[in-house]
Amino acid sequence: MDRWTEIELFVQVAELGSLTRAAGVLAMTQPAASHALKRLHEALGEQLFTRTASGMKPTLRAQALWPQVRNALTTLQKSLAPGAFDPRSDAVNFRIAMADATAALLAPAMVQAIEAAQALVNLRLMPLLTRDPRQLLERGDADLAVGHFPDLIAALVTQGDDATLRHARLYDTRYVCVMRRGHPLARKRLTLDAYCGAHHLLVSFSGRPQGLVDRALADIGRRRRVVLTVNQFFAAGQVVTQSNLLTVLPLMFLEATGTKGDLVTRELPFDPGAVHVEMLWHLRRDSDAAHRWLRGVIDDAARLAR
Repeated sequence: MDRWTEIELFVQVAELGSLTRAAGVLAMTQPAASHALKRLHEALGEQLFTRTASGMKPTLRAQALWPQVRNALTTLQKSLAPGAFDPRSDAVNFRIAMADATAALLAPAMVQAIEAAQALVNLRLMPLLTRDPRQLLERGDADLAVGHFPDLIAALVTQGDDATLRHARLYDTRYVCVMRRGHPLARKRLTLDAYCGAHHLLVSFSGRPQGLVDRALADIGRRRRVVLTVNQFFAAGQVVTQSNLLTVLPLMFLEATGTKGDLVTRELPFDPGAVHVEMLWHLRRDSDAAHRWLRGVIDDAARLAR
């Protein structure tokens, strides 16, 4: 095993905090990864990681080396990366994490693009269960994530070039209040008191009892009663059409509920913020020609959906 692999291993362990996961990303066996890390320690004359109950913790020396080594490795990978990708002859599989409504919006155009290009590309759409898919991308469990990640995007912007993830805006939409056509509030202007006095359905990928709307209400000293929490937009539409629950959905996602004709929308009497749908990927995939092709397909699909 060469020094190049040992350096790659160092970067992966520093990012993932786990020798096992780092070995998996690099397609190494656990013993091979352990030996490689030991040789790197011996070459530098000091330990770079210590084992803790929560994983591999970088020493002060490793923390100082990590950004420099990562940036140098990324530059070298870009210079050595294949310059071309032919989707008709280069077979590749991609795993993309996204919510059901996002998939309903983008997947048809993505499939059409693959078929039109006669591409040997296979897509596996995975459920998005979090607003922070960093671990999915860092571990290599997903090649790309698509969704609304406001806190994570803000953190990445703050980190600038030091961030290990890259992102690109696909489209913007806004939140609206959604209810069945026969709802008692359907023929009225929705006031803040009426909204907070109603019963609600929350769409939460992680299953947490509060979401962006609850935070927005808390900022103005109000709260709502959430009777039901689901993790799919389709399920939200089905329940709302058969109950007096209100829900809040991105306007572009109404079609994905399958019940758009049975629903009405009202503007919210407070501002929960805009919905910025972005795609996220790890820095190590940034210059990969096949991955760039995939990002182009998704960007084109989003342009058609706007």
